[in-house]
Amino acid sequence: MVEADAIKLFKCLADKSRLQILKSLIQEDMYVERLASRLNLTPATISFHLKKLEEAGTVTSYKEQYYTMYSIRREVFMANIIDIIKEESDEAEEQKRREEEYRKKVISAFFEYGKLKSIPSQRKKERICLEEIAKSFQTDRIYDEKEVNAVIQEFYEDYCTIRRDMISEGIMERKGTEYRRK
Repeated sequence: MVEADAIKLFKCLADKSRLQILKSLIQEDMYVERLASRLNLTPATISFHLKKLEEAGTVTSYKEQYYTMYSIRREVFMANIIDIIKEESDEAEEQKRREEEYRKKVISAFFEYGKLKSIPSQRKKERICLEEIAKSFQTDRIYDEKEVNAVIQEFYEDYCTIRRDMISEGIMERKGTEYRRK
């Protein structure tokens, strides 16, 4: 289910009258006048809500004699909410672009001539700086502590703090005296 359809569905379900209509239709197909008397609403109100439900794809209509009958589309409600949320957002590319702009802004604010000026106090900004330093480590190689310190010292004097923070953030992994970039 695409994001726009999911939004229509959730908006549809947020209205008590529409929810009552769906509860009635789950039991059996009905026409407008029957729904109106059952729910104590006017036929015009029921028609309005049925139109919204049809637009959201939750009900369908068909002709039976001279009545327009409405039925619930059960397959719509069989969708798992987790699957709907997992769908990539229509704005995913825009979100990635904004995040990359933010990363560049943080890096330019805290790095000068390839060196870290200071450790950011905000965790999110610090993580970006640590990830930038981590790019200097190969992922498939094991480093000893001296090598790690030497690489970090190219960026910042207090290599112990940076090394410790990289491990606590899960950017680097330590086993005994061996270090590896995750």
